[in-house]
Amino acid sequence: MLSEDDALDLLQRGAMELEGRLVEASNTTLRAEITLDGVRARCVYKPVRGERPLWDFPDGTLAGREVSAYLVSQATGWGLVPPTILRDGPLGPGAVQLWIDEPDDAEALIGFVPAYDVPSGWFAIASARDPGGDAYALAHADDRRLAQLAVLDAVLNNADRKGGHVLYGPDGRIYAVDHGVCFHVENKLRTVLWGWTGKALPDEAVEVLTRLGERLEGPLAEALEEHLTTSEVQHVRLRARRLARAARFPKPPRDWPAVPWPPV
Repeated sequence: MLSEDDALDLLQRGAMELEGRLVEASNTTLRAEITLDGVRARCVYKPVRGERPLWDFPDGTLAGREVSAYLVSQATGWGLVPPTILRDGPLGPGAVQLWIDEPDDAEALIGFVPAYDVPSGWFAIASARDPGGDAYALAHADDRRLAQLAVLDAVLNNADRKGGHVLYGPDGRIYAVDHGVCFHVENKLRTVLWGWTGKALPDEAVEVLTRLGERLEGPLAEALEEHLTTSEVQHVRLRARRLARAARFPKPPRDWPAVPWPPV
């Protein structure tokens, strides 16, 4: 895969040629080939003009929130969000994100499994039944990478962490995508990653959150304010600091659905 710097340069300066639309997305989401100096890659292009207005996210753009999620992810050092930038494209300004090619044999870490056969080392977080009445569990692995993502989502206040928004890269890393409904000032955290609810954060996560809170006093805050309101940026800092002080994974909200629908 491309290095981070090379990927950002390609996304920023490359020529885009649209290949098609991802029809399952609720907003206009296009796949494109991007080329620069003989280097080719695929990307996801989400033009601002294709966004549906959201009553509870009246400020800014979904594209700006996608870029902001990448900036916060990079500041943690975990690199969970693929390289993402805001630039002009064939349909105007929009978020452009490096496409992640998942290997055919990638082993999913989140999903519905038979209730009687939850894999060892997995957390069951919700129950369900199929049309035939058989019992299933929505579950995820007790995986360090997913735990990091759960922490990141809590900082981002991600209102839509579905299992399908977690991708498995050919480099063995996981990547998180679709961050258009993050950064609200009210608690709207909805996720399928509740397996660590109330448990102590790893020491590494506390250190990362502490550093992140400090970085949100300087240039990172200024970069985020290009896409978010001042209040939203302040709340990112508050969430990071509160999590670091509590040193525990958050608990599901009581006044807001805890799991998005559909969850995968």
